[in-house]
Amino acid sequence: MSNIAIFQTGGKQYRVKTGDVIKVEKLNADGTVEFDQVLMLDDKIGAPFVDGARVIAQVVEQKRGDKVLVFKKKRRQNYRRTHGHRQYITVLKITEIKG
Repeated sequence: MSNIAIFQTGGKQYRVKTGDVIKVEKLNADGTVEFDQVLMLDDKIGAPFVDGARVIAQVVEQKRGDKVLVFKKKRRQNYRRTHGHRQYITVLKITEIKG
């Protein structure tokens, strides 16, 4: 059984072990999700991916993240703009790492 894996999804990389709960970009999935783009598994480093490695996760919930405020200002021009944004995220619980 593997302890640590690094996989990628949504253009980002995540370091996980069994039992971790992580937030990733929105996935259109319910139930179980399987990731096959595993970059590193314990001491095995892929080129670019480790052959046959899988990270299996359970979808906990689909929600929106915290609000990110974008503030623009130009000094001495009386120009100020505020814009808010909330990204959709998926919360995952890592159930198994297969090597």
